[in-house]
Amino acid sequence: MVSEAGEPRRVLFLRGCLEAADMVRAHHEALRVLRDGIETAHIDAYSDIAWPREALPAYEHALLMAENEVAEGVRSAKGDPGMGIDVDVRDDTQFDVLLALAPYTIHAEASRRGRQIFSAGDTGTALWIAVTSEQEDQLMSRLDALGVPQTAFTTQPRRQRRLFAPWSPRRTA
Repeated sequence: MVSEAGEPRRVLFLRGCLEAADMVRAHHEALRVLRDGIETAHIDAYSDIAWPREALPAYEHALLMAENEVAEGVRSAKGDPGMGIDVDVRDDTQFDVLLALAPYTIHAEASRRGRQIFSAGDTGTALWIAVTSEQEDQLMSRLDALGVPQTAFTTQPRRQRRLFAPWSPRRTA
């Protein structure tokens, strides 16, 4: 993959076979490596599991961020207050919210020049990133220093089980 700026990026997918703590570390380090290049980011303040105790202050802050967006007229008061909360990654407090919630949310994303470079979801089990070779080296170094296996990421997406064939009459969409 080549970004609009012409810098080659490689798409990496988080492997599903990591310990829970390593999955969280992988999310955190991916965001830290990508932070300087992120122009827009959004997070959903929803999880398919109970928010871990350490994430609760960030969850509450995310909802406050959404309320502020409504007060500023950036967000509709009629919309779902927990969906698509804008995150300014240049603001350390907001970036910390993204760090804390991304490993547990149903969806978080970040973009650069209109192209996604980070997507997390499915309550920590799905993560893909688009990194430059320098960012990939930084990420692997950071993960290694934390004891996260070098095999945490792969260039191949995990296979998804199909419950029915795409031509199945049960398919409605």
